[in-house]
Amino acid sequence: MRHNPVYALTDRAAVRRLVAEHPFVTIVSATSRGLVASHYPVILDDTSAETGDEEIVLLGHVGRPDEELHELGEHDVLVVVHGAQGYVSPSWYDRSEPEVPTWNFTVAHLHGRPEILSAEENYAVLGRFVDHFEAGLAHPRPLEGTPEDAALAREIHRGTVGFRIRVTRVEAKRKLSQDKPDATVAHVIDELSADGLHANPALAADMRAHTEETR
Repeated sequence: MRHNPVYALTDRAAVRRLVAEHPFVTIVSATSRGLVASHYPVILDDTSAETGDEEIVLLGHVGRPDEELHELGEHDVLVVVHGAQGYVSPSWYDRSEPEVPTWNFTVAHLHGRPEILSAEENYAVLGRFVDHFEAGLAHPRPLEGTPEDAALAREIHRGTVGFRIRVTRVEAKRKLSQDKPDATVAHVIDELSADGLHANPALAADMRAHTEETR
């Protein structure tokens, strides 16, 4: 990722929030057979006493035979986390100045070597996954909500391989028009919040939150 100090995101707590809010990630491995990329959800591992805002530990799983394709555990992988992103039109800027279009986004590149989980630990993590994403539903359904669910889960989990990644390097960027005047940023947020062709409420919310954080 090209380094740009204006857009650099160095706050580990903010990166952790990015993972929590956008858990569907891209996992990239440079294997002996070439590059391999897969797409899976992850959650943050907050069970360790050592885990705090400064440490990022990911839990996830792949479906067989992706663990072989990725040579999982044999080398570091790159986990790409995408936040809200979208087009920004120059027509939303001050028309008295020359401008060009751009793309706003938040993204993080997380590096680390996966630790392969045992079958039982993987099953426990799958249960945590389900509990995590079912939380808040009117009628949450845990992995072992019924004896039949439990039997099916025990059967299906054998086709997955769980992993834990302690992130050792973070490269993150948050490009949210922070190099523009406050009035321009406010206008971009208004346009993204409207009903136009490039409406993008999620990106508008990120820009609004970042503006409030930096005031």
